[in-house]
Amino acid sequence: GLFLIVFIMSKSQKFFIDRQESLGKLNGYVEEMYSGHEVVRISRGADNVKKHFGGLNEAVYNANWKSQFLSGIMQPLMNVIGNLAYVAVCVFGSVLALNGTITFGVIISFILYVRLFTSPLGQIAQGMTNMQTASASAQRIFDFIESEELSDESDKSSEMPEVKGNVSFENVRFSYPDTPDKVIIKNFSAEVKAGQKVAIVGPTGAGKTTMVNLLMRFFEINSGSISIDGTPISQLSRETVHNMFSMVLQDTWLFEGTVRENLVYNMEGISDESLERVCKACGLDKFVHTLPNGFDTVLSESVAISAGQKQLLTIARAMLQNAPMLILDEATSSVDTRTELLIQRAMDKLTKGRTSFVIAHRLSTIKNADLILVMRDGDVIESGNHETLMAKGGFYAELYNSQFDQAS
Repeated sequence: GLFLIVFIMSKSQKFFIDRQESLGKLNGYVEEMYSGHEVVRISRGADNVKKHFGGLNEAVYNANWKSQFLSGIMQPLMNVIGNLAYVAVCVFGSVLALNGTITFGVIISFILYVRLFTSPLGQIAQGMTNMQTASASAQRIFDFIESEELSDESDKSSEMPEVKGNVSFENVRFSYPDTPDKVIIKNFSAEVKAGQKVAIVGPTGAGKTTMVNLLMRFFEINSGSISIDGTPISQLSRETVHNMFSMVLQDTWLFEGTVRENLVYNMEGISDESLERVCKACGLDKFVHTLPNGFDTVLSESVAISAGQKQLLTIARAMLQNAPMLILDEATSSVDTRTELLIQRAMDKLTKGRTSFVIAHRLSTIKNADLILVMRDGDVIESGNHETLMAKGGFYAELYNSQFDQAS
């Protein structure tokens, strides 16, 4: 019986693993298609989505019935083996009793022994089924738990130092942990002085966003160093580095809550006067005052809010944070010209007197940058202000003129 349990388990375990994996794929696909259902409908891809879903659903169905059939067969098999043992004891016992070899009491004893032996075997079979389900689920959990953790930083001070805003990149080299052979940033060096507006430009995949992620310590560099006011950021805790920066990204992040809660997210002691002042600086005051409850209006699907207004709200949030340095991922491509001008003015007020790093997409918006770093294939190939780079007639001039030609 035990050999039979082990044999069935060896055959059925792969179906339990398949069940968990196929269910994970199905859930992931449903979530992905649900969040992007507008694109699916506009692209008229509903039939293909249903077809793919049907395939994933079929895989879940097959893995489920196979695993349940093989595990469910163990209990009945144990009962059959137990009953066969009863028959064997009765037949052989009767023959031996008739021959006078054993007494009738011995037969009764063996029948009880069979009952005592087969009952635990049945319980083991039932337990093995539960163990197989748990084992397949645990395998995925352990894969997650065994992921490499961030290094311990309990020894580093979390006190916020006084930040001037001088930033230095020295021979920075970086590749993502999953692809160590593919070097993203090869040999990046740059000096940024306090209060400067630095624009990072270059084609898609040049490493612009990666540089910002390294500056924020979202990833650790392979070699070289990044220093703020002469202190390598590796000597500061991640929280300290994050507190030095405010960020305005392309992806505007608002949650379902009041306007006030969205603006003062994770900040304390923000007065209504500060909110009014910041919203006025961003050109949001008229929008807020038209809302039914002003700052206490809950932002939900029922409240009409444009992409430009969302962007202005994130800029207002960054103004309230009042961090000594800024990271701006320009996101004016999805708004009209008037709103773009409004956002640009708000960004100019936000960057005033602060060291700021701007990932630039429209080169016309960064003409007034103090320093432009031109990136290509993970290297800074040109640097300087707009006039210097245009006079040089290199890669930046080529990029700028190509955008100008497209615009005309």
